[in-house]
Amino acid sequence: MGLRIKTNIASVAVQKDLRKVDQTTSDSYAKLSSGKRIIKSADDAAGLGIAKKMEAEVRGLRMAQRNAGAGISLIQVAEGGLDESTNILTRLRELSIQAASDTVGETERGYLNLEYEQLVEEADRISKTTTFGGQELLTGENANGLMEFHVGAYGDQMNKIQFDSQATNATAENLGIAGTNILNKDSASDNLEKIDDAITQVAGFRANFGAIQSRLQSTITNLDTAAVNTSAAKSQIEDVDVAEETAKLASANVMKQAGISSLAQANNIPNSAIRLIG
Repeated sequence: MGLRIKTNIASVAVQKDLRKVDQTTSDSYAKLSSGKRIIKSADDAAGLGIAKKMEAEVRGLRMAQRNAGAGISLIQVAEGGLDESTNILTRLRELSIQAASDTVGETERGYLNLEYEQLVEEADRISKTTTFGGQELLTGENANGLMEFHVGAYGDQMNKIQFDSQATNATAENLGIAGTNILNKDSASDNLEKIDDAITQVAGFRANFGAIQSRLQSTITNLDTAAVNTSAAKSQIEDVDVAEETAKLASANVMKQAGISSLAQANNIPNSAIRLIG
């Protein structure tokens, strides 16, 4: 190859290789700083598409977990109201048994009835004021009717858990205790069967709530597992292998230093031709 001073081919060639090495080091720094193997679609177009779909799925699973948790909160609010209703019914039964005995006079029975009637009103009040998000839970009059808890990352029906909010009516009238009293021995005795039926009815409501809560808790556990596994799969596709990338960076840095030294030598080649002129 002859000596030329207008175009330094060796220098141009070294510059080309330096640009490639510089791009490699820039990409390595970007990947290491972001923690991602794919920082632009050119790195892995198919992998990027899959990873982004998985990211959307993971975020959907996490939101579904929150929905299921909110569902549990709703159930717990309702069940808490029924818990106190059960306590009230137990006390009403106790007062009825006490008033049904001739060991209690008419005056004392009147005192017992004062407590009895107040407790009936309180049971009714609890049913009408137990709400979640402004929705009544214990009156059987929830406007939503068949409520749905969305507990999946997708929109099909299998990703929803249904709860019939109108199946639970714990008002005093529905329980059969509205208007009852213990002003006399016979009415006190007759109340026992009504109160027992009410206790059984409330126990059924609570059993239903417990079953739904248990299902939602299992759903949360399953969603958590699915989110973790999907995140792991996404990591395999998108995240950078730090050990591998740092090795590539170290190699590129060595090549870059060698290229700079070579460029310095290549830039001196035209000087040889100048000596021939002088």
